[in-house]
Amino acid sequence: MTPTTHQYVVEGMTCEHCRASVSEEVAAIDGAQDVQVDLHSGGLTILGDVSDHAVRAAVAEAGYHVVS
Repeated sequence: MTPTTHQYVVEGMTCEHCRASVSEEVAAIDGAQDVQVDLHSGGLTILGDVSDHAVRAAVAEAGYHVVS
């Protein structure tokens, strides 16, 4: 089974620490195989079998929120 790619936009990240916090929280989700966070665009790309709810909760835990 091919893993699914999920894409989001995260608002509020302003520095490398922000990017690392989001990446760490999202990578801890069961089923997340690869997590890429682009600080400049706010882009969050996740490869794996993860739920939308889990992604939004992980981003919130890091102190940010998903805008799309």
